[in-house]
Amino acid sequence: MKSFRYARAFWAALVGVALIGSATLARADIKDYEFQLVDQTVKMGDAIVSVRLVHKPDGKPVSDAVIFAKRLDMAPDGMETMMTKIEPMPSTEAGVYRFKAAVTMEGSWRLSLAAKVQGETGTVESKLIIKAQQ
Repeated sequence: MKSFRYARAFWAALVGVALIGSATLARADIKDYEFQLVDQTVKMGDAIVSVRLVHKPDGKPVSDAVIFAKRLDMAPDGMETMMTKIEPMPSTEAGVYRFKAAVTMEGSWRLSLAAKVQGETGTVESKLIIKAQQ
């Protein structure tokens, strides 16, 4: 009978430690993620813009993020209202997200992105500058 009580107490303690341990596991901070341009320049016309989402502490690419906001405008050149449509495209490389955009003018374009990373709370937001050339 005593051994049964000790076994129950042992299992209860083990479950308690497991619950406390899982509650205090260090989760990554959303600031540990960032988008990076694959190419700094694009050609005018139908351009393909590629960005990589990385986990900064280890440099590993992050796949399966959900990008829910995207915008491409000419704010760096003082023309924030000059914007273009941007559409997602398939990618063959892990952690790389590709977009097709109609880049109509030479100059600096700002790519604004917002994404959710699976298993993390918060939103990864980035504003990247791309140069468009003829």
